[in-house]
Amino acid sequence: MGVKCLATVSDGSKYDMPITTKKAKTKLGKLQWRHRNKVLGNKKLQVLASNKAKKYYVRLSRQHLRISNIRQDVTQKMTTDLSRKAYNIRIEDLAISGMIANCKLAAAVSNNCFYEIRRQLVYKQAHYGTKVELVDRWYPSSKTCSRCGHIQDMKLSDRVFHCKKCGHSQDRDENASINLENAPPDKIRLA
Repeated sequence: MGVKCLATVSDGSKYDMPITTKKAKTKLGKLQWRHRNKVLGNKKLQVLASNKAKKYYVRLSRQHLRISNIRQDVTQKMTTDLSRKAYNIRIEDLAISGMIANCKLAAAVSNNCFYEIRRQLVYKQAHYGTKVELVDRWYPSSKTCSRCGHIQDMKLSDRVFHCKKCGHSQDRDENASINLENAPPDKIRLA
């Protein structure tokens, strides 16, 4: 699972969050900005809510529901597709609360629903007969070369992995997915 792409599989296939979520979030932001001073009444001052304010809050809740439905639909379809394709699914045990604390990653991480994907994969394993495994949080999957095993430091902004030892060059997420597939047994546990 990643920030740029929702999920990358070791066979090279990728799953993206659709562009409709970005459009819906933009529409939500405009809606909230245009009506930023609208108040739904005041109980203390005994001011009743206006009909326009009621209509606005209904529109606002519908827009939130639309974004939620798009995310839920994408995660359901992706996890079902993964469960049908693969018998053994390995995912990283990510520190999501720590990633959300980083203000530059928070929007992308919360938009991609990492925990929800993990939860769905775990409950679908009984239905589809898959085996979901978690790779240790501290296993350097994106820093390790998938060909020679050389470990090197990388910034989050580096999207392509260039090995300094063997010269191998590959997309960062694809490299990490291959490393997760070939992870040592002492770093793996059942979900």
